[in-house]
Amino acid sequence: MTHHPGLLRTAPLPRETTSSLICRIASRYGMEAKALRSYWQWRNYPPGHDGGGARADAEVLLNAAGRQLLAGLCGVEEDVLARALPSWGQEDAKLSAGRNGVPAAAWRTGGAVAGPVAFGCRLCAARRTGTAVRVVRYAPRWERVCVRHGRWLLDADADQVLEYLELRGVPEVVAAQRRWARVARRAVRAGVEPERVFALAYAVVARWWEQALHWERETVWPRRLHQVAGGNAGTELERWRIVGRDAVVFPEVVAVADALLDPAMAELAWRDSGAGQPRLLPADGAFCRRLGERVGRGWLGPLAATDYGGPLTSWMGAVIRLRRGAGGPPGYGNDPWWLRQEHQPASMATQLRVLSKERSAPGSGTTWRSTVPAEQRALITSLVNDAEEQLAQLRGAQYGKTADAAQQFLGNLGHAATLIDQAIRETATAALTAGVALEDLARWARLPADVLAEALADHRNEQPGKGR
Repeated sequence: MTHHPGLLRTAPLPRETTSSLICRIASRYGMEAKALRSYWQWRNYPPGHDGGGARADAEVLLNAAGRQLLAGLCGVEEDVLARALPSWGQEDAKLSAGRNGVPAAAWRTGGAVAGPVAFGCRLCAARRTGTAVRVVRYAPRWERVCVRHGRWLLDADADQVLEYLELRGVPEVVAAQRRWARVARRAVRAGVEPERVFALAYAVVARWWEQALHWERETVWPRRLHQVAGGNAGTELERWRIVGRDAVVFPEVVAVADALLDPAMAELAWRDSGAGQPRLLPADGAFCRRLGERVGRGWLGPLAATDYGGPLTSWMGAVIRLRRGAGGPPGYGNDPWWLRQEHQPASMATQLRVLSKERSAPGSGTTWRSTVPAEQRALITSLVNDAEEQLAQLRGAQYGKTADAAQQFLGNLGHAATLIDQAIRETATAALTAGVALEDLARWARLPADVLAEALADHRNEQPGKGR
């Protein structure tokens, strides 16, 4: 080392991880980060990915002596570091068990310390530090656009090499970042934490993102996805749908968040429910129709309205119950902004791990997701969900006039049976294409093999471009 530690000042960046700062200090002194980390006594090993690579979101916790050492190495006062580094004052039992006065450190993952971790913009780092080095910092999902340089900053916890996506071809994403500040202020005025509003809107739009694979009229998201993928997602479409999702849907997330905070929209949901005369929410309801218009898709209303059991209908149900003064299902009451765990979108890191395992499974075509196209999987899921909703509407239906009860039962059961039949044929077609024997499929579906074969042939002929 050519310089004594502390001679070169290395200031922390706002909400930077302590691990990122240590790496930048090492770079400033011309050292390997591993060599600088030897100044501390480590209580555990750094976290890594399943494939063995180092995690960019690895975080460091320091004891008091360790914090003093870091302050000396970067030439910055401890109170400045405490304001900039979210992990600064956090310790655990591993650190307190060591000898007093010995600088000690422990590894963690950033998400377990202070929330989501993302890459910083290297160009912004260069403006502040003079060097375009990698920076990792804590950043919520609504602060991922570098407006100055037109970049979407990606999650740092995923096992992939990209730090950002280029937004020059999608200026609406940058514009949405500017609009979010106004939406956040509106949430505060309404007495709601902005992060809860964003989380709900994000869940709603991420669910649409999965369903959009079979929305023939959706043209905006495919264009954006190809743009952030460098012009063409090519043969890596499934991976780009994972990596690019949050950037591509961000304008719609902001628009939905703004809509859900609008009292006029809540009034539309109330009217759709029948107000003082309760009724089932209609497929052509004014609320979903207006919501589709607000996200630039006038055709979306019926699709959103019939997505039963999702976060949007949960929000509508809570708003309606509040207006009626009725109690909600056990466990969450009538809080419109309460997001069920099953509605929370899978992160990029989680989806990439699943994709990697599917592709590395022994033998070609041994996993469902690797052999069945995403569009077909989404269609099967949609059919099953719609059938489930038809059956759910029959709860408490055995009241009133006999003809009315019978009409609702037979109507809903018939519709559910049609949906289930379609789901069976789609599933069997997908499995047959993947190489599963027809006899096995017939046994599992509890149908004669010749009957199933004829049904699949009819189904194939019904598909566009595949008829006789």
